[in-house]
Amino acid sequence: MIQVIHYDENPDILLKSLPVEIDFYLLALKDKIEVQSPIDSMSDSYLYLDKPGNVIEWDLKSPFSGYAIFINKKLLDKTVKDISFANYDRHEALFLTPEEKETLYDLFSKSYKEYQKENFSKEVLISYTSLIISYTQIYYERQFEARSKVYNKVVADFYQQLDACLNTPNGLSALPSVTYFAERANLSTNYFGDLIKHFTGTSPIDHIHEGIIQIAKNKLRQTKLSVSEIAYSLGFDYPTYFTRFFRQKTGISPKVFRNQ
Repeated sequence: MIQVIHYDENPDILLKSLPVEIDFYLLALKDKIEVQSPIDSMSDSYLYLDKPGNVIEWDLKSPFSGYAIFINKKLLDKTVKDISFANYDRHEALFLTPEEKETLYDLFSKSYKEYQKENFSKEVLISYTSLIISYTQIYYERQFEARSKVYNKVVADFYQQLDACLNTPNGLSALPSVTYFAERANLSTNYFGDLIKHFTGTSPIDHIHEGIIQIAKNKLRQTKLSVSEIAYSLGFDYPTYFTRFFRQKTGISPKVFRNQ
């Protein structure tokens, strides 16, 4: 149900593995890693979390220091229910400042000491894990701001790609998805969504919907295309879906909008 590992005491750690799908939550605090942080003034440590269903693989040159907590999904599902970073699935590392590293190291080491007891408390370990997750949520927010120069380009690229996608001469073959843009940014869907909302105040799906509505309005105003033709050109499989979507976003039907 739960296991806490101190990597320093496992010098024979498996250095390479083919892809493996895990069925538990994995929180790992890795130290002395040869990874160049894209943020100034960072420590040599980072944290990441994997959830049940994620596929992980690794190819390491040498063992590393740090801790890991493996915990059954039943024990953590409620805790991570509203935590967006728990759904990041591309291993977006949380690079830690020296102060953040000290805080998390303290919690991981206390978890390990508790786990070493013959009759350890599962409740205490869950509490430590929950506290680690709470701090991690705060630190991800800090990372967004610390990497603003990098992420501003991600936002700009998203706007540019969305505009190009919506204005293709031959129309859309399918409705654009957040996953499509996230993959182009080489980020997980949830991390990308948090990033875009953090810097723009609006989620990427709302940006997409807003763009579709604007294109639809322009076509209703400026062309003689039927509502069905406009629906298909925007990637809708059925005109009724488009009409329902348009009414939901504007409060009126496409025909009423055109007549007005």
